[in-house]
Parts: sequence; structure tokens; C-alpha cells
Amino acid sequence: MNPVALLTPTYGRDLEICTLLCESVDRHVTSFSRHYLLVPDCDLSLFAPLASDRRMIIPASAFLPDWLRPLPRMIQRKRRQFWWSLRAKPVSGWHVQQILKIAAAMSLPHERFCILDSDIVFFRDFDLAGFEYPNTIPLLRTDDAVTADQPRHSRWLETSHQLLGVPTPPFPAPDFIGHIIFWDRETTRALAERIEAVTGMSWIEALCKTREFSEYLLYGFFVQNDATSAVRHTVVPKTSCISYWDDPTLSKIELNRLLARANRDDVAFSIASFSGTPVETIREVVAESDAILASRAAGEPVGLPALC
Repeated sequence: MNPVALLTPTYGRDLEICTLLCESVDRHVTSFSRHYLLVPDCDLSLFAPLASDRRMIIPASAFLPDWLRPLPRMIQRKRRQFWWSLRAKPVSGWHVQQILKIAAAMSLPHERFCILDSDIVFFRDFDLAGFEYPNTIPLLRTDDAVTADQPRHSRWLETSHQLLGVPTPPFPAPDFIGHIIFWDRETTRALAERIEAVTGMSWIEALCKTREFSEYLLYGFFVQNDATSAVRHTVVPKTSCISYWDDPTLSKIELNRLLARANRDDVAFSIASFSGTPVETIREVVAESDAILASRAAGEPVGLPALC
């Protein structure tokens, strides 16, 4: 069998929440081969303390072409770093993170990958043994979720189909964006080959020129339109992660309530960084959750809110 590898693209501003992710992975996630953190070269020293026997910190330059280079940190827009080239307009660090996911999944010596964004935190045990190659892996598909009144999603829908050379479906259309996403290496390679065949250029150059794209929509719609890739996946309507995408900052009480509504198969949660929820608040809630699980495993009574 070939154990799943974990992929997390991240950067310096997410160091604190990424550290919490890594701690929760070490406590709760089993049956994986290695956890890779993909970071800008200038942030390598920041993330170095997170390296271990099962966690490797890899610079972005290991997967990016020489013609795509980071602008100096002092040149930012809305606190975002940008990469420049002579082949396309500058692309943001957010776009580069998407490119890194595809490049890493194509290049690293593993058949299956579980992609974890920096803001994911595990609060229950998660065994990845069932997702090893040659088993099928879940493909998140939320039907009728992309509508015409969603400017970014609808644009990503259009560019995904343009890059894949297939007709754009009518609205409402499926969405493939979520947390705890699984990818297959051969499928990712076939996706890149399709983009190159359609655009007549390298897949990275095509994405840089497109700029408005979603890696998860690209992967999902490619699988949906490719019979060989489809048999490697099982379509699922949700993942095992509670996702909070709203703006308001969560208090400790509100975060506890969020976890209290977790389904039995939910193992993690993700709080969008733009909500401004303090990492220390998240850490406190996770510590309480771990204490509940430990007490129940020992058969001890607890007075905290039930999370299971």
C-alpha cells in the first residue's frame, strides 16, 4: 500500500495558525506518509522549527519555473506578495499557492495527497488508511452551488472550462471547493497535460495568464469530464470539516457552539482568516476539546459541553 501524503501551502503571515494545524495533525491524524509544508523561500527559516521526521518544509522555488520570481516583500498590494515574469501579469501569493498544490501533487513520490489549508484544525482522530492507493478517494462535489450572482465563483467556472477545453455548464453548477481535499497524482498529471494540450503552453504559464482560476474547480471538472480519472474517485457531498466562511469574529463561546453542532464524522474545522478570530481563542477551544476526548477515553465524567 502507498500511504497518503499531506500537503499544506502556507506563508509567514499564517505561521501561528499553521503551527496549530501541525500540532493537531500530530495529535489526531494517522496512517499518512509525510506532511509537506510548501512555503515561499524567504519564509523557510520561520517554518524550520515545524520540521520533523514526518514533516518537511519545501521552498516554493523547488516547484516553480525560473521565469516566475517573487517581487520584494516591500512591493505589496493589500498586504499580498506577488510573483512576476515576462510572460504574464504579476500573480499573487494566493495564486502561487494553488500552482504549488498542482506542482507538488505531480512531483512528490506519492500516489495520493490530502490537501490541508493552514487554517484547518483537527479536533478528532482521523485515520487515512482507507484512502491509500489503489483505493478510490473522495471527490467533493456540491451540486447547484455555483450561481450567476457569485462573481468570483462564476468566473472561476468559466476559466476552468476554457482551460480544459470543454463547454461551460449552465447555472447553477457544481462546486468542488472545500477543506480536506484529496487528489490523485496520475489525475493531477493528466489535468496538467490537458491544460497544455488546450492552451498550447506550459500549464503554469497558462494559469499565470488566466490569473482568475480555482485549482479545486479545475481538478473537479477535469475528473467529471475524464472517464479514466473518474474511476479513481468517489463523489461525496461533503467533507469531514466544518467550514466557517463568514466575516464576524468568533468568540470562544461561539466557536464552542460551532463544534457542538459537529456531525459524528466531522474531524476538523476551518475558520477563515478574514474573520479575525484570534488563534489563541482557537487554541483554547481545541485544548478543551482534546481534554473532553481524553476524559471520555478514560471513562471519566466531564463538565464541559459535549462535542461528540
